Amino acid sequence: MYDRSDVFHVRNDIQKIIGSKVKLETNKGRQKSVINRGVVSNVYPSIFTVQLSEGPDTSRKLSFSYTDVLTNTVEITLCD
Repeated sequence: MYDRSDVFHVRNDIQKIIGSKVKLETNKGRQKSVINRGVVSNVYPSIFTVQLSEGPDTSRKLSFSYTDVLTNTVEITLCD
């Protein structure tokens, strides 16, 4: 089980990169993964949102929980 302080640290780390371009690799199970690129737009108490910047639907926002990051369901990489 994850400690509350772990989630707090992940939230603080993501809050530091608001407005930064990121690459998200989302594990969808059964060896399937989806890669998206976007900008971290908002940080909320339980989730954070990413505005997509590539692909046909750039007006789309994705939301993820901090536990997704802790469990490696979502991997975040900063882009230059």
